[in-house]
Amino acid sequence: MMLDQNDFIPFHLPSLGKEEEDAVLRVLRSKWLTTGKETLAFEQEFSSFMEKATTKSIASLAVNSASSGLQLAMEACDVGPCGKILTTPYTFVSTATSACHLGGGVVYADLGKDSYNIDPDAMEKKLQEHKDIKALVPVHIAGLPCNMKAINDLSKKYNIPVIEDAAHSFPSKTQDGYAGTLGDIGVFSFYATKTITTGEGGMICTSNPEYAERIKKMRMHGIDRPVWDRYTSKKASWEYDVVASGYKFNLPDILSAIGRVQLAKAEDLLNRRIKIAQIYNAAFKEYDFLQIPPDGEGNSWHIYVLRIIPEKLSIDRNQFTELLQKEGIGVSMHFIPHFNMSYFKKNF
Repeated sequence: MMLDQNDFIPFHLPSLGKEEEDAVLRVLRSKWLTTGKETLAFEQEFSSFMEKATTKSIASLAVNSASSGLQLAMEACDVGPCGKILTTPYTFVSTATSACHLGGGVVYADLGKDSYNIDPDAMEKKLQEHKDIKALVPVHIAGLPCNMKAINDLSKKYNIPVIEDAAHSFPSKTQDGYAGTLGDIGVFSFYATKTITTGEGGMICTSNPEYAERIKKMRMHGIDRPVWDRYTSKKASWEYDVVASGYKFNLPDILSAIGRVQLAKAEDLLNRRIKIAQIYNAAFKEYDFLQIPPDGEGNSWHIYVLRIIPEKLSIDRNQFTELLQKEGIGVSMHFIPHFNMSYFKKNF
């Protein structure tokens, strides 16, 4: 989308083209609009993409949001009324509220020095204090992977599974594989602002067959057969069983069709973001009141987090961003820490 010089530059615009339009029309003309063949193909293609960087077999399960995906992942790891997650306060709210929806609690560990990611040493202190933690939930903030080696070491030491909140980190490739395949379960977001988008949606990845089977059932009411199988099979389509009290978290074919096109563009989009980040870094490093983002292996550059150093200015951060917006430059705040929000203050 081309913008006139006088137009406001929004914080984000999705990169969509005729290919995505054609994919949606293909689904509309097929007359099958909910979860079906397109979603199955999207899952298979996503698994193939992730398996390029690992020797593990990856199961990919499409869901209607990363928030739903986190809830399913936590449910599979026994988070509930008697269990908590260990995560960071510097993330979107659904990282924590996904546990709350299951009746579980949240324990927070601080960030590392000069980092926006969770500190493994701080995590271990919390693990020693809290014996009811059922899952470690690191968040790859802005697309820069956490120290997964140290976090996986904690997982083995305390026998607690790792759920990667990989909402920002596709395709974050490390020497050990893509972020989202480095722990026990990874959850990706395809929200409108993410590195690839379906408008709304997400994907769960795991190499653990038991987790995969549980999540597959729970994302669709706990029914033991896929909906598209019940309506397209020549066998008695009305026969099915409910094996658990599940949810309605499936991804429709219309959105999966967009996702398949976006997935094919993922590496090109990543290369474009890397070039933009390099331009930003070169421009902003000259100013002592700005701190450019940390970089490292596998950075997907989902968000360019520019930190304001207010001591170097005569105005504060909010005034600075207001001036940017008046100049026609859209910005956003990432993130308001959970301990500043009423719900988390009251409950944790």
